[in-house]
Amino acid sequence: MIIPAVPLRNGLCCVPSTGDCVGAADDIVDKFSLCDDVVLYDLECGRNRDVVLTLLEKRKFRVYVGHLNKTDAVAFLDAGVSQLIIDDQNAVELLSHIPPNRVIIQFHVTHDMLQATNWATDLSTSLTQLTDSVACVVLKFPWDDSIKPPVAELQNVIVPALKQIGCGLTIHCPLSLCQDVAVLHAIGVDIQVDSALLSNRIDLCDAIAAPLTSDRPDGYFPTIVTDEHGIALGLVYSSRESIREAVRTKRGVYQSRKRGLWYKGETTGDTQELRRIQIDCDADCLRFVVHQHGHGFCHLSQRSCFGSDAGIPALMRTLESRKRKAPEGSYTQKLFNDDSLLCSKLLEEAGELTEAEKTEDVAWEAADVIYFTLVKCAKAGVKLSDVEKILDHRALKVKRRKGDAKTPLIARTVEKGDIQKNNISTEKTFSISVEECDEISLRCYAIESLTERDRLRLCCRPAQSSPEAVFDLVNPILENVKRRGDKALLELTEKFDKVTLTSPVLTSQQVSEMVVELSDEVRSAIDLAWDNVYKFHYAQLQNTPLEVETAPGVICSRHVRPIEKVGLYIPGGTAILPSTAVMLGVPAKVAGCKEIVLATPPMSDGSISKEILYIAQKIGISLILLAGGAQAIAALAYGTDSVPKVDKICGPGNQFVTAAKLLVQNDMMHPVSIDMPAGPSEVMVIADGSANPVFVAADLLSQAEHGPDSQVVLVALSLSDKQLAMIVDQIYQQLNALPRRNVASTSIGKSFIVKVNSRKDALLFSNMYAPEHLIINTTDAASWLDEVNHAGSVFIGQYSPESCGDYASGTNHTLPTYGYARMYSGVSTTTFQKHITAQQLTAEGIQSIGDAVATLAAVEGLDAHRNAVLLRQGKIPEQ
Repeated sequence: MIIPAVPLRNGLCCVPSTGDCVGAADDIVDKFSLCDDVVLYDLECGRNRDVVLTLLEKRKFRVYVGHLNKTDAVAFLDAGVSQLIIDDQNAVELLSHIPPNRVIIQFHVTHDMLQATNWATDLSTSLTQLTDSVACVVLKFPWDDSIKPPVAELQNVIVPALKQIGCGLTIHCPLSLCQDVAVLHAIGVDIQVDSALLSNRIDLCDAIAAPLTSDRPDGYFPTIVTDEHGIALGLVYSSRESIREAVRTKRGVYQSRKRGLWYKGETTGDTQELRRIQIDCDADCLRFVVHQHGHGFCHLSQRSCFGSDAGIPALMRTLESRKRKAPEGSYTQKLFNDDSLLCSKLLEEAGELTEAEKTEDVAWEAADVIYFTLVKCAKAGVKLSDVEKILDHRALKVKRRKGDAKTPLIARTVEKGDIQKNNISTEKTFSISVEECDEISLRCYAIESLTERDRLRLCCRPAQSSPEAVFDLVNPILENVKRRGDKALLELTEKFDKVTLTSPVLTSQQVSEMVVELSDEVRSAIDLAWDNVYKFHYAQLQNTPLEVETAPGVICSRHVRPIEKVGLYIPGGTAILPSTAVMLGVPAKVAGCKEIVLATPPMSDGSISKEILYIAQKIGISLILLAGGAQAIAALAYGTDSVPKVDKICGPGNQFVTAAKLLVQNDMMHPVSIDMPAGPSEVMVIADGSANPVFVAADLLSQAEHGPDSQVVLVALSLSDKQLAMIVDQIYQQLNALPRRNVASTSIGKSFIVKVNSRKDALLFSNMYAPEHLIINTTDAASWLDEVNHAGSVFIGQYSPESCGDYASGTNHTLPTYGYARMYSGVSTTTFQKHITAQQLTAEGIQSIGDAVATLAAVEGLDAHRNAVLLRQGKIPEQ
């Protein structure tokens, strides 16, 4: 470990013994994530150059490098390296070119030097001659177990000499006990040890705790817990045992004076990721820097035990929360939904700040600029830590920018339409007035005016919440259910769905015994949809194995098998989605899955909707899990006492459900597959002059009402301005008659029209966008299908609305969104099946392909493979 120029109490640091490139960086981040610093040598020969750059990107380590020439030294300092370690022989050449606080000088102490009587005094004299303009000295002793830290010489001679010139001291010396760390720390000396030694001789947990002292009877250490911005969350206590457990698990683990080890958030889900452990100047107090999940640290469900936060970090958290769920009609919601308004306000407030002169005016306008800047960041998924990282990086640059600026903006007028999404110039903008909402704009682009880059930008869907932010919320829920099973499920259902249950499941027997009372109209509608979906999915079954004789005597075959245990996620709660239950349940039943678990959130009284219950009986489910969200996905993926672990999870959901599915899919210790990634619903309509404007508008709105993040796209083939205006007028009329017009209007504000002049251009853009639903409303629409390469489901002709595919035509409505139609299919019977291949060779078969197999095995150096063939051919004697 090394802590150059920084006392041990301010953090630990590792020196990787070997390794280069990204793999080594990943290993460093994994093994030494609690260390502040990483030291790398041998950059002159390029071994660790890529590791440095990767570490600077991956995590805010302080990175130190050694063995550099002048050019490389400046380049690495500009890249974000904290300090350079320079051998004493190179000091004179480099010192004049690098700021003193960025330099560490390393001296090699040899066996011969140590034999001298006054070696410490002589060395101090040499050091003080060269080190009056550097931050720290590293003394590198021979790596010999017979060499022990020379504590007396360091304490009495070298440390006092360096203190006089304000220079720190680090030693590189073999250590066998963590007690050495404590002794050296006490005299103000830091330690550098290769990571191999840290792994094999000295335990990281013990090294952290070694310098600590306590004057308490119980031996505990007061511990201040803060977030990444240094904001205090609470005061707790630590013991050497709790420190060891915290380092091992990389979580917030403390010592409760009443209950023993305290794993923060284990019962509430408000867990902490441990980022750093620091020791104060007297070595009797700790600071844990954590990333807090859930509601916060305090038992009163607030972030801090010291009351509400304030300042910029608190504002950023509020904006991130508003992005996930903002009050209807709030100003912040308008800014998130209206790119033009946000950009206009940024320019407006920045201009007012430049004009402000009085102290109070500067403060007022600066607050406005900061607010709108943070809204822009939250909208784009940029965290405050991302901005801070860039600012910290710039502070480390050695080369400075010239003190000039770009040509001043004397004046700038921002008119409506000047600022458009993705900075793509529109041909025109249609304005649509919506009752109870602000006026919205529907942008229109001419395909011939768009560059390839513009078209790619248009294919980017409306931004979702930062994936990292969503994963941070979902991960603790998954871990909670994984550890605590049914108990966690019941608690989370009560927390999120406000329903108190005695059991998280309904058994198949309970379901079969329930009487379902439906109106004849609803029952008939469900039965018709069921029958049509069943017919289409049953036709997809392949009942006979595929067999091919690939060579004489060699028969290869492919056999279909159902996935045994599947989980079907049906979004619900206050909403009723029987169509999704049909679309998932039918193909699972047709495929022959032996165990089908249906998961859906309970309604306010703890029951599930009678429509879904009726469909569950038709499916013949094994179990109904009364849970939704990430906790339902966790139960299906990991299993609980009541819920069997499944092999595959299918079904749509919000961003938290999607994040949970992606996370459990990548948990190699609990293998489970999913149907596909999912995003908000979307539709593209290709329409020409033959299309009825009423139908086109209705099709666009049918998807716009799904949610504010949905997107609808009209590809207008040779439509005049008058024809487009008729469609926009229909959107206005139908939109204002919808109960969900607020939701649909937000979606329309994120949508657009693309004008094309040929069928070829329409298909090129459609295949680039890869829509979930594609409606082709043109003359001779059926002839287009052969040229559609990327779409979830296609609706051909003026009488084929997307709504029919959602409910009862027979095709499946669980489809890839967000452009995933380029590589994923929608749910089908094969979603719930897998294939096993087999081969059978006769004596003729082994002779016909055996020589080729033996030759290829020899090329790959796999002699046992080769022998398995040759023995059967009789070309080598049997053993």
